[in-house]
Amino acid sequence: MKQLIVKYGKTLIEDVPVPQTLAGTVLVKTAYSCISQGTEIVGVQASGKSKAEKIVSIIKDKPQAIQKAIETFKEAGLKNLYKKYQSITKQDIFAKPIGYSLSGLVEDVGYDISDIKKGDKVACAGAGLANHAEYVVVPKNLVMKIPAEIDLKFASTVTLGGIAMQGVRRGNFKLGEYVAVIGLGFLGQLTVQMLNASGCRVIAMDIDEKRCEIAQKHGAEIVLNSKYYKKIEEKIIKISNGYGVDGVVFTAATNEPSVISSAFKMCKRKGKVVLVGIAGDKINRHDLYAKELDFLISTSYGPGRYDDNYEIKGIDYPYAYVRWTENRNMEEYLRLLADKKIVIDDLIEKIYPISEATNAYRELQNSKKKPIVALLKYSENKDDLVRKIELMPFVRVNKKIINVTIIGAGSFAKGMHLPNLSRLKDKYNIYAICSRNGLNAKETAKRFKANIATTDYNVILKDENVDLVMICTHHNLHADYSIKALKAGKSVFVEKPMAINEDEMNKLVKVIKETKLAFMVGFNRRFSPFAKEIKKHISNRINPMMISYRMNAGYVPLGSWVHEDGGRITGEACHIIDLFNYFTDSELESVSVDKITPNTKAILSTDNVSINIKYKDGSVANLIYTAIGNSKYPKENLELYCDNKIFKMTDYSELEIFADRKNKKALKQQDKGHLQELIEFYDTLIGKNDNLPIGLDDMVQTTKATFLI
Repeated sequence: MKQLIVKYGKTLIEDVPVPQTLAGTVLVKTAYSCISQGTEIVGVQASGKSKAEKIVSIIKDKPQAIQKAIETFKEAGLKNLYKKYQSITKQDIFAKPIGYSLSGLVEDVGYDISDIKKGDKVACAGAGLANHAEYVVVPKNLVMKIPAEIDLKFASTVTLGGIAMQGVRRGNFKLGEYVAVIGLGFLGQLTVQMLNASGCRVIAMDIDEKRCEIAQKHGAEIVLNSKYYKKIEEKIIKISNGYGVDGVVFTAATNEPSVISSAFKMCKRKGKVVLVGIAGDKINRHDLYAKELDFLISTSYGPGRYDDNYEIKGIDYPYAYVRWTENRNMEEYLRLLADKKIVIDDLIEKIYPISEATNAYRELQNSKKKPIVALLKYSENKDDLVRKIELMPFVRVNKKIINVTIIGAGSFAKGMHLPNLSRLKDKYNIYAICSRNGLNAKETAKRFKANIATTDYNVILKDENVDLVMICTHHNLHADYSIKALKAGKSVFVEKPMAINEDEMNKLVKVIKETKLAFMVGFNRRFSPFAKEIKKHISNRINPMMISYRMNAGYVPLGSWVHEDGGRITGEACHIIDLFNYFTDSELESVSVDKITPNTKAILSTDNVSINIKYKDGSVANLIYTAIGNSKYPKENLELYCDNKIFKMTDYSELEIFADRKNKKALKQQDKGHLQELIEFYDTLIGKNDNLPIGLDDMVQTTKATFLI
């Protein structure tokens, strides 16, 4: 399918795999998508800035960033400040999707959706979801059915309709009140019509005469071209019988402080200003204080925005308590279009075919007279849902080089495993990238020179060239995807955890034993240089060990996905349990756990625990896993006591050995064993080593221990 992307300040049309329908989502064949000439054009321009330009922009637009930089330097030093600088100014080598409002026909629905069916006319919203693409997959709370009488091109503006409606709702304006609208782009024009439908007396303002005329045609009682007035607020106060307007909806986009100042000045005492557009960050307190004004921010499409529980997981807010969610706002916008209470026929001034999208954006960036609304139109032809793209032909030249497919191309896979696999090109070939997002699959495949990009896991399972499947998805998919790969005859490397409950683990172990294929969980700590060094010194120990490990894991907000699917103990502390197993070479005898009892609900007991493990060889290991520490302190510390020796390791970058004499070793950079685990697994895959780098019993013991904990 074709998708519009942004890269290095340009828009490009890419062929990418069609995304895969998941539970709670809807696959839509796009008919029209709406171009947001504010947000999108700014995003395109920003992506083309050099590092120096980005820094200048930050200093100019956010002077407080300088103070933050000084604070970072004082607290964390020059090295961390430089890392932050690199993060801010880095030219993103990955293309980015663009677009957030469209309409089309439903092609497929998730198994758990019953109120939407194939063939339904729908409108879709959401940045990063409702992109400018021939096919999109959108979660159900961001999908709205379109009344039969509405043309699809009008419905494609649904997101902007939701934004305008939320701005009006935030103002809570009453029948007969004077309300000024500053800025008569599409959001301003919709706001004028909504306020008019609500019985408000609308005063519309812009510097464009044509837009003023359109606003008057659609219900504005008074229109004013603000470029003709030095102090337009004085004119407004006269119009409103000397009192000032009851409220202002600010839909302009400007960083000029005088514009928002004027909005405050034209209000009556105890009036209100609702910010929908952009007004810069320079607010004069006196403008609000003297009249005791309310300054309200309108967040995008309404309640639910930026809440993953609502938008991604589809958990709706109760109707009785949150009457107007973002979904219900957008449904109401579509109803108003159907009833002709809102008319946008004359606002859609440009429609470009998707094939001309690149030229469209160039024209929109350079044109002095921009259309109020511009749309992209897509082909009505029915195409096959292509979920696999071959980037380069594959010819196997060396049977000892393992063809590996990455499943789930998230930040960890791209930042750790893929660079390591590239370093080991004499052992591994990155054959395919599989991601539910087609653009991500293709861009990642291009960057790491993979042969294939796909959104369909079944494509990988059926491909005879795939030797190894590396699973880097969310934790809830690990066991299921591992089982499917093993049954398809593929060896498996799965990132931790192995499974998120005992039933999953038992099913997986059964398949591992039946297929007898190579299987490994990414418990990497045992492969680190310092873990191996310690192991060398304790291999001939006489007595049991005392091991103390502290993981200063850091606070993660309660709503984060890391607290789900087994939580942080199953998902991260498992590394340390495996390390204990590695050092002791013994079976567990008992596990005991104490958790803190928080005084506030912001802190969880489940990621603040003291874990004691007794092994059958007599060793005792303790893990303090905590989220209430401080990031300035090292994340991981180990102390191991054995036979009159002490081993102290700090963050896998420094090791001190206290024996007959003190010995200190340091690495130039932290090494937690991610590269070495791939090297050792390779030896198993090619038959050089009959044993797995981590025995199946060890993997099971670690996983089972996390369930007990």
